[in-house]
Amino acid sequence: MATISQSAAWGSTSVAGEKLIQVKDVHKYYDLGETQVHALRGISVEIARGEFVAVMGSSGSGKSTFMNILGCLDKPSSGSYWLEGIDTLKLSKRELAAIRNQKIGFVFQGFNLLSRTTALENAELPTMYANIAREERSIRAHKALEMVGLGDRSHHFPSQLSGGQQQRVAIARALVNQPAILLADEPTGNLDSRTSVEVMEILQRLNEQQGLTIVLVTHEQDISQYAKRNIVFRDGKLGKDIPVATRLRADEVLRTMPTIED
Repeated sequence: MATISQSAAWGSTSVAGEKLIQVKDVHKYYDLGETQVHALRGISVEIARGEFVAVMGSSGSGKSTFMNILGCLDKPSSGSYWLEGIDTLKLSKRELAAIRNQKIGFVFQGFNLLSRTTALENAELPTMYANIAREERSIRAHKALEMVGLGDRSHHFPSQLSGGQQQRVAIARALVNQPAILLADEPTGNLDSRTSVEVMEILQRLNEQQGLTIVLVTHEQDISQYAKRNIVFRDGKLGKDIPVATRLRADEVLRTMPTIED
C-alpha cells in the first residue's frame, strides 16, 4: 500500500522548482455505447512546485479531462501520473480520496458552499475528513479566511455574502488542509470584471508569497495572463505550452478599475 503523508504548508519544507506533477504519455478513453471517445491523446506535462499555470482550450479539447486526472477524480486509460513522487495509478479508491483531501485544494466556478453553515464552518469542512482536532480545525479555518480577506465575516452565512466573498470562502476552504496544489476550475466564471481581478489578486498573492502551486482552468484569455505559464489543449492534444510573455499584475489592474461596493 502506498504511503500518503500530510503535506507541509504549501511545500514550505520542500525545494521550490522541484517536480510536483509529472504526467507522461497519458491517454484517456470513454466508452459511450458503441462509440469510443479519445479525450486525451498522449499528453506529457511537468509542473514544478511553485508554478502558476493556466490551462485553456475550447469545449471538447480535453482540458477538463486533464484537470480531473490531476485532481485524482479520474484515472488515465494509459500512461502515468505522479504527484509529489506518488504513482497515483497504483492507489486504491480510499488512497485517492486521501490524496484529494490532503494534497489537493479544489475551487470551482460554482462556489459549492453549504447554505446553512457559516463561512467558518464551510472553511472547516475538509479538516473534518482529515481527522483534525476541533480546536485545530477552527484555528486553520480562521487563518484561511484571514488570508482571503474575510476574517471579519467568519460567522456570516453564504446568503449574507456577495458572489466574490463566497468565492473567497471557497478558496479558504481549499487552503485549510495546506495542500500541495490548488486546482481552480473557472473560478471567475460567475463573477463580474472587478471581482474576477480581486480573486486573481488573491491567487497571485498565494502563489508568490506562500509558494502555493496553482493550476487554473479558464476560457478567458485575459484571466490566463495572470498566470506564469499557459497550456493550451486542442483535440485531446497539447497545442501550446508557453510562458506568459507579458504577465498581468492583479494589484496594478485593480488600481485602475472603478470601485464596486463589496
